[in-house]
Amino acid sequence: SELLLMDREGKTKSLYRLPEAWVKAGVTLHEPRPIRSRARERVIPTRRDEAQDTGRLILTDAYTGRRMEGVQQGEIKKLLVLEVLPMPVHYTGGMDPISYSGTFTLERVLGTIPVEADGSAYMELPALRSFFFVALDKDDNSVKRMQSFLSVMPGETTSCVGCHEHRTYAVKNTNQPTPLALMREPSRVTPIPGIPEVFDFPRDIQPILDKHCVTCHNYDKYEGQVILTGDRGPLFSHSYYTLTALQQIVDGRDQPISNRAPKSIGAVSSPLMHKVLTHHNDVSLSPEETNMIRYWIEAGAAYPGTYGALGSGMIGGYYENSQVLKDTTWPESKKAADAVKRRCAGCHTGERILPKTLSDERQVSFWRPDMRDPRLRLARHAVFNLTRPDKSLMLLAPLAKAAGGYGLCKLTDQAGHERPVFSDRNDPDYQAIWALCHAGQLCLDKIKRFDMPGFQPPKGYVHEMQRYGILPKESSQNQPLALDSYALDQAYWKSLWHQPSQSQHH
Repeated sequence: SELLLMDREGKTKSLYRLPEAWVKAGVTLHEPRPIRSRARERVIPTRRDEAQDTGRLILTDAYTGRRMEGVQQGEIKKLLVLEVLPMPVHYTGGMDPISYSGTFTLERVLGTIPVEADGSAYMELPALRSFFFVALDKDDNSVKRMQSFLSVMPGETTSCVGCHEHRTYAVKNTNQPTPLALMREPSRVTPIPGIPEVFDFPRDIQPILDKHCVTCHNYDKYEGQVILTGDRGPLFSHSYYTLTALQQIVDGRDQPISNRAPKSIGAVSSPLMHKVLTHHNDVSLSPEETNMIRYWIEAGAAYPGTYGALGSGMIGGYYENSQVLKDTTWPESKKAADAVKRRCAGCHTGERILPKTLSDERQVSFWRPDMRDPRLRLARHAVFNLTRPDKSLMLLAPLAKAAGGYGLCKLTDQAGHERPVFSDRNDPDYQAIWALCHAGQLCLDKIKRFDMPGFQPPKGYVHEMQRYGILPKESSQNQPLALDSYALDQAYWKSLWHQPSQSQHH
């Protein structure tokens, strides 16, 4: 609330202090800049019209750009328009639980804009919002993906040369004096029927997996070693983690790579989409279901569809880049860790090391894992089932087949005879590991994840929504509101939209 000037000896002088009324209203003072007088530079006339709520964008030629090898003239038919959605609260430097080593933000699917035969497009977009584009072919496959974003100002008309063109490039001088798209009015975004604006994996994708995939990919049919049920792990559902860890989604993850080759990112290069389009194991999805999978991937393949999920519903999640709500001190965790150490650690070493608790990362980076790391297959996100504890891989793998397990983990006695680690479910160490999974289940039932009945967003989210004026400040803390974080997100995003009637020229 105060601006101080400090000399080299550490002596300070107060230059400015915020009025007390401003401080009480939540106004803060930060990022001061030293200034000095100078001659005013030439004034550039404004291109804005604050009375309008849209701007116009001209794309001259979608085929002009770096790394467009193999893309044929006329191949790009439309642009998919997506919006990067602002985050109302942030607890950590990572992306959890929005994704596992992928997108940090939610992305809204607005729809498509047509691209003319000469590669041009002319569109009208809402002003002062963050958009990016994916060039699509006639089959809606992604040809080239924008990995930054742009905004248009109210009332302005601006342009770009092409897709990922070198920034020193200018528009080509062709025999066509005017791009075809400019011979008509600007296009408005056409929504995609049946597609949600913001995807939510448990709501939108899991039902498709339940209908078409879990008949084979479940705990009772482990031959394929792929679990696609929606059972919950410590941070994610087993299906979401499995699709990520097995690299079934190619969306760039958090890789510091740009200027990718055509068709090397997005649904077109994702093994999951390939399985859908080639009818893996004779499974046929409807066009609507296929579109759900396709555009979920194009929109970043997020896990929750609400920022209310941030900082909630996670055992061993992260706050300010440190792990919180760890189970390491739970009595059940100590007993289970001892059981794993005695009964499992002798074989499970190196790449096959097992987590001993629900929070145990086993020195595998949570935010920047190498997706080729074989240790990911046995991560805590996959082996502990907090929906049906008895279906935990930590229990099924060492349990005898006769007792309902897989019988994968075996011991060899001095005579060379093999026997399962757990012959039945009454083994005290089996019970210890089961008790840990059950304790995790009870913990999740209490703290709630975003897709669980009775979920309420955490205090930090509520505080920020109150600070932004989306929620009223409660007069009584003893009367908590029943909050819908999905609706609150929408209200928050809409509150940031340009409002022409309230705008003034500056």
